[in-house]
Amino acid sequence: MDGNYKDYSYISSAARIDDILNQPIGQFEEKDNFPDRNTLTFTNGVYGKCTAIFVDIRDSSGLTEKHERPALAKIYRSFISEMVAVLNSSPLVREVNIVGDCVWAVYSTPLKKNIDDLFNVVCTANTLKKLLNAKLSRKDLTLLRLGIGVDYGRALMIKAGYNGSGINDVIYMGDVVNRAAHLANKAGRGYADSIWVGDWFAGNLNEHNAKLLTSSYETGLGKVGKSNAIISPMNEWIDGNLG
Repeated sequence: MDGNYKDYSYISSAARIDDILNQPIGQFEEKDNFPDRNTLTFTNGVYGKCTAIFVDIRDSSGLTEKHERPALAKIYRSFISEMVAVLNSSPLVREVNIVGDCVWAVYSTPLKKNIDDLFNVVCTANTLKKLLNAKLSRKDLTLLRLGIGVDYGRALMIKAGYNGSGINDVIYMGDVVNRAAHLANKAGRGYADSIWVGDWFAGNLNEHNAKLLTSSYETGLGKVGKSNAIISPMNEWIDGNLG
């Protein structure tokens, strides 16, 4: 039997709901940096400025039609393993999550220069696509197309779950996370650029990085910056060793 198993009591449930709803608003602090997740309790929360990056595999249903499960497992493991490595490579990272065929991360970005640091992570993720495809091609496996969505904004970081059960997670609440997910969903489709960034993120890039974007207005997303930017040394290594 699962060690987290507990009988459900609707009377206890009603009491727990009251405890949550009666918590004072003052326990939700405004900070420049998101704290370590271990500082969160079931009664507090932190507002902060953050950047969210989502990376989705395009047409993942098509992969299931072309490959048997063992081959699919290799494709997904390769993508998830190395995309997590890229998204976790910044000291600004707070959480890296895997949901199906999507890898996404949240970063604490209180300073303008942090945005350029993370744009480098985004370009690395885009170049990783070429590295993955070079390896997949050698095994006669389907090449991947990716959509990368990025946005910057204010979010509320809370701990949620069942108090006392050991079942809990950190949740980031705010438009920034939802918007990054929507941008990733649109990016990389058809002839669309692989990287789509929100207007606030684009507006905080330095002049060099801003020039790597083209802008357009998208229904439901507003002004969006688009790019296929890559990391040149990484790209050259791939060409020289795997080309």
